[in-house]
Amino acid sequence: MKRNAWLCFTMVLGGMAMAMAQPASPYSRETHVVGTDTLRYRKLLPEGFDPAQKYPLVLFLHGGGERGSDNERQLVYGSGLFMQPLWRRAYPAIVLFPQCAEGDYWAQVAIDRSSYPIGLDFQYDKGPTRSLDLVINLLESYGESPYVDPQRIYVMGLSMGGMGTFELLHRKPDLFAAAIPICGAGVPETVSGYARKVPLWVFHGAVDQVVAPDHSLEMVNALFEAGARPGFTLYHQVNHNSWDYALAEPELLPWLFSHRKQDAK
Repeated sequence: MKRNAWLCFTMVLGGMAMAMAQPASPYSRETHVVGTDTLRYRKLLPEGFDPAQKYPLVLFLHGGGERGSDNERQLVYGSGLFMQPLWRRAYPAIVLFPQCAEGDYWAQVAIDRSSYPIGLDFQYDKGPTRSLDLVINLLESYGESPYVDPQRIYVMGLSMGGMGTFELLHRKPDLFAAAIPICGAGVPETVSGYARKVPLWVFHGAVDQVVAPDHSLEMVNALFEAGARPGFTLYHQVNHNSWDYALAEPELLPWLFSHRKQDAK
């Protein structure tokens, strides 16, 4: 018994040592306060960040499962992509991962979960949600920073974040240089405001049982009808986790960072 107890004790100590030895995340913990509201977010700066230079800015909107107040869960998907040494060297950028509050949403939408795929009723006329409004305010504050290139501000998001991406394009059509909505949805009637201004690459899984692929198809069709030529990738036999495939696309970041606002047709 004493020997087993000693083994357990040493295993616990060993586990603690391993946990303590883990390197700190390069994403700093930040807060953005507007009145009585607080938006928690994580920020990745380029290696060798020089405030005298101008850098692209990437906003990444997480999905519904990563909501909360721990300022941690929003890094589960996508954050590792921007930490890869190859991309950090090739495309030095400021990357923001805000966290949506529990019970709130990036998009102004009523959701029917009585069956799947879920039903979505977008209600843009109500204005942005509190969390999205805070994100807009955050973007505006960074847009005024001398080290952010206003011609190279990008937005991407998955699931709920894909919906937020489409809504941000609607609400701020002159802000973004390019956008990547993944397994999202939006209001096709609103795309005329940004169709010719913002290049898009849209992703979805063909058998998505949470957010039906029809939503992305409708948005892409509306963009084509409005004169845009968006990229569209529909993954065969992929369910809701199409972000696993989209974020692994070797041309994803080269495509994103190739755009500047004046590139819009």
